[in-house]
Amino acid sequence: MIGRLNHVAIAVPDLEAAAAQYRDTLGAKVNPPQDEPDHGVTVAFIELPNTKVELLHPLGDGSPIQGFLDKNPSGGIHHICYEVEDILAARDQLMESGARVLGSGEPKIGAHGKPVLFLHPKDFTGTLVELEQV
Repeated sequence: MIGRLNHVAIAVPDLEAAAAQYRDTLGAKVNPPQDEPDHGVTVAFIELPNTKVELLHPLGDGSPIQGFLDKNPSGGIHHICYEVEDILAARDQLMESGARVLGSGEPKIGAHGKPVLFLHPKDFTGTLVELEQV
């Protein structure tokens, strides 16, 4: 069902500082930040030859990332994202096997302009999993 690793998302308390660290210290290509109001985050993607790193920063009050940063003030890995060919078929198969899809269960449009869903971390060894249709 899952395809390649799309990205690893890291919640950061200071997006500019994190982007500068990847760009200036590690020599990575960092894309400009983009606001994702439907998800309550500002993101900046770091392009790597084989995948991406997504830096997440809270956007506005009530951002789900703020709760994560309250518990982890220095930031840390928030989720991993896998690609799937058919997000609705993947969702249905996962739900039939007992996995919990977060939210309404209906895909939202993610930062890449493609449908995404999140799976409950308690069902995946403590890891929040995002699925993105490619």
